[in-house]
Amino acid sequence: MRRAISLSQRGYPAPNPHVGCVLVRDGKLVGEGWHEYAGGPHAERVALAKAGKDAKGATAYVTLEPCNHFGRTPPCSEGLIEAGVTRVVIAVRDPNPVAAGGIERLADAGMEVTEGIETENAKQLNSMWLTAIERKRPFVVGKAAASLDGRIALPSGESQWITCPEARRVGHRLRALCGAVLVGRRTVEMDNPQLTARIPGVVNQPVRIVLDPSSKLSGKERVFDDSAETLHITGNIVLPELMATLFERKIRGLLVEGGAATLSRFIESALVDQLELFYGAKLLGDGPSWIGSLNISSLPDAPLVEIIRQSKVGSDLWVTARFKEKL
Repeated sequence: MRRAISLSQRGYPAPNPHVGCVLVRDGKLVGEGWHEYAGGPHAERVALAKAGKDAKGATAYVTLEPCNHFGRTPPCSEGLIEAGVTRVVIAVRDPNPVAAGGIERLADAGMEVTEGIETENAKQLNSMWLTAIERKRPFVVGKAAASLDGRIALPSGESQWITCPEARRVGHRLRALCGAVLVGRRTVEMDNPQLTARIPGVVNQPVRIVLDPSSKLSGKERVFDDSAETLHITGNIVLPELMATLFERKIRGLLVEGGAATLSRFIESALVDQLELFYGAKLLGDGPSWIGSLNISSLPDAPLVEIIRQSKVGSDLWVTARFKEKL
């Protein structure tokens, strides 16, 4: 199962969950796979194809309950049954009612089913998707790239590039992992970003979302090109309602890249689940900050965060944090 969990980290399957599968027969690994991208074969189907006839009589170790419905691909539960797999070991039950039921289907077919193996590790590596399904809104990652003193640009507006190439590649990977990226109108006007994930292995580009309440953008900006889908949100924008709408569109992860006012609105609305902050090895001394006003009147009102990881990426500092409940 640990091997299956490790495999599940590969690929960019958003908005689908990360899943890994390992097939073992007579103590020998005969097939393995992971879900590479949405619309592609699921982990179980990849592992079964690699195993071929050796799948008959094998045990399948799967990080998430095999799906039991026809979506873009056939049910994995049926694939395991048809291949003659005799036992399935599952780390986590599927909380999505649309795809659930695989365990019952496998048991009805006479297969031995074991669940709850390495559950916490499997949940942790699939926390974005699992949290989104539980809360019925996308898992929101707030991302900012700033100088060591927290500036995202010079007073003139010059901002390319504050962080190093390695940090920018991680940013592209976050776009692909989330499956959707959001910015405000001001960011489009200042930076004219394309907001795609320009790294190897990405099959499905993230959905691009632009908040433009006053409809000031022309539609000719790079973010509206044909390299990916773009949602242009205008008019009165109520963030919780927007999150519900995005969830209905099957968006499970959302990377909020800015600017400062947009990210602050999400934080004020308690909609940011995780922060990914990249600090370049530069001091700008002046210029806009990566975050705007949070309307805090006293220190006890300040949002509390827990730093869960800090590391170097290239020449820069990469900090991951999550918000804590106030005492």
